[in-house]
Amino acid sequence: MDLTPDPLLVQLRKALRGALAAVPPRPEVQGAPVTDGPSGPARAVLDRLEATAFERPAAAGGLGLGLTAGVLVSEELGRAARGNPYRADALAADTGGPAGAALAGLEALPAGTGITASPRDGGWELSGTATVDAPDAGRPLLVATRTDAGPVLVAVPAGAPGVRVDGTCWPPVVRLDATPVGTADVVGGPAEAPAGPLARARLRQAAYLLGIADGAHRIAVRHAGTRRQFDTRLRDLPAVAFPLARATVALRATRAAVYRGAWLVDTAGDRTDEGTGAEALGAGAVGTAPVVALATAAETARDVVRLCMQSCGVRAMTSELGLHRHFRLAAAESNRYGEPAALWRLAGAARLDLARRAAGENDAGRTTVAAGRPERS
Repeated sequence: MDLTPDPLLVQLRKALRGALAAVPPRPEVQGAPVTDGPSGPARAVLDRLEATAFERPAAAGGLGLGLTAGVLVSEELGRAARGNPYRADALAADTGGPAGAALAGLEALPAGTGITASPRDGGWELSGTATVDAPDAGRPLLVATRTDAGPVLVAVPAGAPGVRVDGTCWPPVVRLDATPVGTADVVGGPAEAPAGPLARARLRQAAYLLGIADGAHRIAVRHAGTRRQFDTRLRDLPAVAFPLARATVALRATRAAVYRGAWLVDTAGDRTDEGTGAEALGAGAVGTAPVVALATAAETARDVVRLCMQSCGVRAMTSELGLHRHFRLAAAESNRYGEPAALWRLAGAARLDLARRAAGENDAGRTTVAAGRPERS
């Protein structure tokens, strides 16, 4: 992995940061902190920069910048505490889903338990309640559910019967009541492939959480450097400075995990299984890196935002600082693809399975060598 900053990505980050700074945030302390989904104000910024072409291969008319560029976009959206319309477009492109669709029920992946699918002739009937990106009932949906074949993403067209979107709460939810879908509406199964759509979606979400934590940390550091208490700056007090310093370490470690995971996914198809150790080559090197990055980012977002709120004291929940947006975003988004504890259990089980298979292969190899060794007389 090359740790040298890519000049193109540096320019992209600068352009995104400047454009998102011009998007007016919601100053209200109460209510939804962002307008999310395809109808959010950040949508115009991504359209102007043609962000949908960043990850698309050059052969398909895109820029071929890989998942690393998508991770960068998600991080900057989180840092600015804006909505994230990018993840819906990116996942739809990965799975062949409809453009402009809103995502529903992704917090249940990979189990797909938020929306139940009851078999019917030629398909299923979807029922249940799940979070949704956009509170716009006039958009198609990409719904995560589970069928007999396992977890799948199903495209539900706009205006389908039994679909009700509740935008009065945040995050908004969609309620499905016996909504009919057919087998042709299945756009993909988010299987646990090393570099599949679910792994890529996890890394984008991890980057969004990383950006939320980083944005909150920058606000807290700036406030602690100007606010004075007991005739000294807040950041000169050990009770404030030390937690902010620990948050810096956590942010850097999380950023390394997220971008290393993106690099592994980007290079999985271009390498062969010839290496050994932690940096083994090939798709097998991706392993549990995406789920580990997401679990790490979810914990970092919760802890760092909490520390920032404590460092700013009573000023934290004011519209001037804007920390309330990061606080509510971290609380909602850290559960978007599962609880950190569940994700860590998933990563541990996968690593244990990998170790058992590796041990089995080694035992088989030793048995073969022993069988071919001539007996001593």
